Amino acid sequence: MDGVTVTGVRAAARIGARADGRGGTALPVLDSEGPIALRRTRGSGPEAYVMLVGAMSGPLGGDHFTVAADVAPGARLRVGSAAATIALPGQAKGEARYDVRLSVADEGELRWLPEQLISAQGSDLYVGTQVDLGAHARLVLREEQVLGRAGEEPGRLTSRLTVRIAGRTVLDQELACGPGAPGGWDGPAVLGGHRAVGQLVVVRPEFEAEPAVAQLLGDTAALTPLAGPAVLVTAVAPDALRLRRVLDQALVKLEGTSAERTA
Repeated sequence: MDGVTVTGVRAAARIGARADGRGGTALPVLDSEGPIALRRTRGSGPEAYVMLVGAMSGPLGGDHFTVAADVAPGARLRVGSAAATIALPGQAKGEARYDVRLSVADEGELRWLPEQLISAQGSDLYVGTQVDLGAHARLVLREEQVLGRAGEEPGRLTSRLTVRIAGRTVLDQELACGPGAPGGWDGPAVLGGHRAVGQLVVVRPEFEAEPAVAQLLGDTAALTPLAGPAVLVTAVAPDALRLRRVLDQALVKLEGTSAERTA
């Protein structure tokens, strides 16, 4: 309507994980609002498992979502999502924003394994993921972006991932794709015509003594050791299914066990 200003939705979710003193993990903080909902599901052993649900219809233009997780010493937390998140155009003008803030203390462990983020035609989304780890923390973090739904062009998607270990930045990378992004994003040096792109970050204290070796993982993925006990796997693929397969295989290679999947 004329004279009416449409603003986006602001929503936040927070997870706090603590060792319960009995060999398990308690969740003293599990707060969410608006279109973001957190649900604790049955975990296994010392690990607490949280599912992110309810964000499938956004973020829309102008929305600002924030998800934060804090893992204390000795706690083990795994976070997944019930379905893919779809960035959509909305009534509000301007860019949507999705911030992820993760903190893991010494001797804590976090497995951050959400489903894909899909950039629908006409959307404009900035995703900023910031991870702060203690010197002896453990992390498995997976990010997957799919550019456009079946048969459509992608929206504008900018993704920045920053990882710090004991206050030292070991990774700070940004990728912009879609309409208005810097030229060359779809060229052979970046996506090469593929429509799914993903990153896998694995941090383990054991990598200090036995660093991973840089290598290609097939034709469209690479494993790169980072400074400190960390490894980055980057991959592109024609679709989400094949991207997940590549990242799962990389995780098996790095951990020596079957890759865990979000349910």
